[in-house]
Amino acid sequence: MDKVITISREFGSGGRELGMKLAERLGLPFYDKELISMSAEESDLAEEAFLHYEEHLPVQQESLEQTHYSPFSTVYEISMSDQIFLAQSRMIRKLAEQGPCIIVGRCADRVLENSINLFVYAKMDNRINRMNTLETGVNPELMEERIREIDKKRRDYYQYYTGCEWGKAQNYHLCLESSLVGVEGCLDAALAYLQCLF
Repeated sequence: MDKVITISREFGSGGRELGMKLAERLGLPFYDKELISMSAEESDLAEEAFLHYEEHLPVQQESLEQTHYSPFSTVYEISMSDQIFLAQSRMIRKLAEQGPCIIVGRCADRVLENSINLFVYAKMDNRINRMNTLETGVNPELMEERIREIDKKRRDYYQYYTGCEWGKAQNYHLCLESSLVGVEGCLDAALAYLQCLF
């Protein structure tokens, strides 16, 4: 394997778990939340800022309808969300230069030009059940609301920074539905697909 594999995923679909299993099977480094501390260290931005602003869209502090801006207007500042995105993008490119690896989320499929891009999705009932096995005692209606909220945040963030539609099949090389076959079935399918590239 000589390419980076990126995994985008619906919340609760098992995309992170698939990435970890794929990395283990292929003997590749795996990056997900680790990118936060690595990017913070590389950029000299506080890790807390990454945790707070990750997958958040920039908020404009001043109205764009003003007719006159001073040289010190906040309109000219780079938002913290943009700084976080740029820092993570630099780290993603740096990791890709070091060799093949697996990267989950963070628009890596668009940050990198020559990666193999997977998308993992699942039916809502399966996602609710999966999340409730990890976080027991959460009301299914509340869990569904949380899942939809996180998916919307991911979709908006992806659209804002890439100009592409998150989850649209044409934007990925392989889309995997985990409801019927589980993460193990998705792993087998992904390995079979990747085998064709060797």
